[in-house]
Amino acid sequence: MTNDELQDGDRVEVYRNLHKDCFSIRKNGRVVDYRYNDEQLTLVDVKFAVQPAGRVKVLRERKKNVHAFVRGTVSFNSPVAHQELVSYNPYKGDSFFTTFGGNRIPIQSAKRVTLTGGKLYVNP
Repeated sequence: MTNDELQDGDRVEVYRNLHKDCFSIRKNGRVVDYRYNDEQLTLVDVKFAVQPAGRVKVLRERKKNVHAFVRGTVSFNSPVAHQELVSYNPYKGDSFFTTFGGNRIPIQSAKRVTLTGGKLYVNP
């Protein structure tokens, strides 16, 4: 087993990979795994990160780059409960958000998120 293999308890960063149509999972700054639309991954103790300079570059060049991701701890044993969809759009705001009643509600952290079906969900 190498240090790059994804294990329960690993601290990782996950971002949407638009070229491969999946989520890329970084551990220690290096991509070590992918989760495609039919696969699931749960993270606990999550922080939502948007790098401001990267977002400014997207707005200026109108070309996407990796500047937004979630940081959390891999949990293969965490149950999936009722979830709310989390989104991010650099053209509409500077943070990840959930939508309730047509309003965007910024989100900075969560106890648990699930990546599945090409989307990110958070426990309310």
